[in-house]
Amino acid sequence: MANGNIKEIRVVRGAPCAGTWEAAEKVKGLPVDTAPTRIGLEIQFFCAADPAGWDPIYGKSPVHFAGDVHRKALERAIRKATGDDAP
Repeated sequence: MANGNIKEIRVVRGAPCAGTWEAAEKVKGLPVDTAPTRIGLEIQFFCAADPAGWDPIYGKSPVHFAGDVHRKALERAIRKATGDDAP
């Protein structure tokens, strides 16, 4: 981070469609308070999963599920980077 903005994102494990890397590039430079929401939206744009395939248990499409997973992963990474590792 630099001045409260995302300076760099290192993808350790990404989606099989490679959308993670594309979405990560889009959030570089954004403020840490808006970046998690933005990566969730960006992955939905790049995700190759069928958005019509609703999961009856979660009530979400794979695209929405991917957005949630990426948002939570970035939130966790930001907490780790800022030293706020509390769950």
